Amino acid sequence: MSLNTIESNLKDLQAEYSAKKTAIKKRLEDFKKVWLESEKIIFSELCFCICTPQSNAIYADRAIKNLIKNNALYSGSIQDIRASLKAVRFPNNKAGYIYLARDIFSRNGKISIKKKINTLDIFSARLWLVKNIKGLGFKEASHFLRNIGFGKNLAILDIHILRRMKNYGLIIDIPKSISKRLYFELEEKLRFFCGKVGIPMAELDLLFWSSATGEIFK
Repeated sequence: MSLNTIESNLKDLQAEYSAKKTAIKKRLEDFKKVWLESEKIIFSELCFCICTPQSNAIYADRAIKNLIKNNALYSGSIQDIRASLKAVRFPNNKAGYIYLARDIFSRNGKISIKKKINTLDIFSARLWLVKNIKGLGFKEASHFLRNIGFGKNLAILDIHILRRMKNYGLIIDIPKSISKRLYFELEEKLRFFCGKVGIPMAELDLLFWSSATGEIFK
């Protein structure tokens, strides 16, 4: 990719950010309020992120809302959970992951998740999630932490982000798989880029996502 093309892309990025900046900041404030919600709501955000890999986020969100409505998310069997995941990919696996996560965060029949999340060291919190919650990689764990208000310094390296990183010359090719080491390297590249263009990382993620989908979602 030529230098002129990259510079043109950067100008377009700045213009797009100026147009969406207010809405993006408001959305991030909404995420911060989620942490004040109930344990069940925090858990539902975790389950949403479990459902997102290779799936449409809108469909994943609808699936979680159906699970809450049917009370299957908090007390249903794997089969009950599976029944609401028809619109997401790999529903059998993801139903199992949600069921296992619920077991990890259940205490005396109630969901207790906030105490497990080290909000004073969000990088340690992410690592704990990846190590202990099946179905969560670094991308999904970062996504979850962002959605509950702690994503300021975390990159959600999905395909939308990686494509844009390529457009700005941060990477040559989009990797087919991302190891822990590579994830951290790419995250650091994106962090440096954010400082260079003056767009906070959490805001850049929503900007890229809205560019790809036309919506500032989550």
